[in-house]
Amino acid sequence: MSVIVGVLLAIGGGVWMAQGLNLPWAPGSFMTGDPLWVVIGAATVAVGLILVARAAVRRAKPNGSDDGS
Repeated sequence: MSVIVGVLLAIGGGVWMAQGLNLPWAPGSFMTGDPLWVVIGAATVAVGLILVARAAVRRAKPNGSDDGS
């Protein structure tokens, strides 16, 4: 589940960054050209990628090898 949420956050954050940067292919909205949305989008992308990475690490651990950390 966290992989899906992470991917969706990363995609949404990328769209927000594109709108904040006023890229021509980004949909226009009140966010267009506003640098604040570049920062918000970058933070959202980062959170999404962290969720995906954490899920990948959890899947890579064999069952029963939890060291308590």
